[in-house]
Amino acid sequence: AKNGILMKEANFKETEIGKIPVDWEVEYLGENLAENPKYGINAASVPFNSNLPTYLRITDISDDGRYLNNSPVSVNNSESSKYFLEEGDLVFARTGASVGKTYLYNLNDGRLVYAGFLIKLKPDNQTLNSVFLKYLTQNKFYKDWIIQNSMRTGQPGINGIQIKSFQIPLPPLSEQEKIAEVLSDTDLWIESTEALLAKKRQIKKGAMQKLLSPKEDWEVRKLGEVVKITRGASPRPIDNPIWFQEDSKIGWVRISDVSKSNKFLFRTTQKLSPEGISKSRFVHSNSLIMSICATLGKPIITTFDVCIHDGFVVFSDLKIEKEYLYNYLKFIEDDWPKTGQTGPQMNLNKTIINGTEINFPEKAKQQEIAEILSSMDLEIESLENRLQKARQLKQGMMQDLLTGKVRLIEN
Repeated sequence: AKNGILMKEANFKETEIGKIPVDWEVEYLGENLAENPKYGINAASVPFNSNLPTYLRITDISDDGRYLNNSPVSVNNSESSKYFLEEGDLVFARTGASVGKTYLYNLNDGRLVYAGFLIKLKPDNQTLNSVFLKYLTQNKFYKDWIIQNSMRTGQPGINGIQIKSFQIPLPPLSEQEKIAEVLSDTDLWIESTEALLAKKRQIKKGAMQKLLSPKEDWEVRKLGEVVKITRGASPRPIDNPIWFQEDSKIGWVRISDVSKSNKFLFRTTQKLSPEGISKSRFVHSNSLIMSICATLGKPIITTFDVCIHDGFVVFSDLKIEKEYLYNYLKFIEDDWPKTGQTGPQMNLNKTIINGTEINFPEKAKQQEIAEILSSMDLEIESLENRLQKARQLKQGMMQDLLTGKVRLIEN
C-alpha cells in the first residue's frame, strides 16, 4: 500500500498552478490560441429581425455558459460579417458583475455576432480542445484567477492581454478530448433533467388552471373570512448580533431563504436568540407563511419552528384545507404585483390580502384537489433533487478530471 501511495505521488509534479500529472504541461492560454483575442463589435442592438444576424451580449449568456435565446435582439451594421462566431470560438465577458463568464459557440444557436463587451478566443485545435477549455473556465481555479486579476479600479474587468497570461493545465490532446466528452455527457444529462422538470412544472400549471378555476357550486369568500392573517415583526436594529444565535433551534426566515426554496422551508441562514425571538413573530412548525415584499406572494410551509419578520404573513385558524390554500396561493402568485402597493419595492399589506377573493369547493373536494396537486409537487421535488445532485456531481468531476486526480487514459 505504501508503494502504491508513493507511485501515485511520483506521477504528479508541483507546478505554479498546483499539482498536476507528470505528463501534463502548464502553459499560457495565449500560447495555445490560433490568433490574438478579439474584441466584439461596438454597435447598438435593434429589435430582433430574422433577416439580420442575432446579437450576442453578456446578458444572453447563462451563468453556466449557455446561450439564452428568450429575448433575442439583432444587430444591423455593415461590419457585422467580421464578427460572426465560428465553431470552436469561445467568448468571455470582459467587464461587469459577470466578468469572466464564458460561452462556447454552438452551431445550433444560429448565426451570432458578438458584442463589444465580449472577447473572442479561438483555440489552436492542434494543442487545445475548445470544449476542454470551456470546462476549464467553469472550474474554481479559473474563477479565482478572474477575481484576482479583474479587481482594478472600480468596475471589474479583464482584457485580452491578461487572458493570454492565464496559465492552464494541458493534458495531451487525446486526453483533453476524453475529458471534454465525459463532461459534455454530464451536461446533456443535466439539460435533459432540466427539460423534464420544465415540462412537469408546465403540466402542474395546467392542472392548477383546471382544478382551481371556480365552478358553479363553489363558495367565493374573501381570504380574511376563511383564515386569520398575521404579519411578522422584526427586532431593531436588525444587524445587532444579540438577536442571533447559531445553535438555536428557531429559524429566522429571510426573503432569500424563501426565494431559494420550493414548497417546504427546510432551513434558514440565520437562527434567533431568545432576545430575538421575543422581538419577532413566532411561527410553529407546519405553518403556512407567505412573503409580502421583494419576492411577492410566495407561499411556503415551514417544517420547523421559526420566526418571521414584517416581510411575511402567517395564516392561522384555517377554515379551509391548508394544502388547498397553499395551492390556491401558488395559483394566484403571479397576480399579486397587479394589486401590490408600489414603493421603492413592491409589497403587499394585510388589507390587500384580507380582501383577496378565494374560490373553494366543499371539504372533501378540497382534499381531493390538494392530493392531486401534492403528488405532482412530490414528482417535481424529486426531479429538483436529482438536478441538484447532477450539478454537484459535475462540479466534483470537473475538479477531479481537470486536475488529473482522476485520469481517463487507455491502459
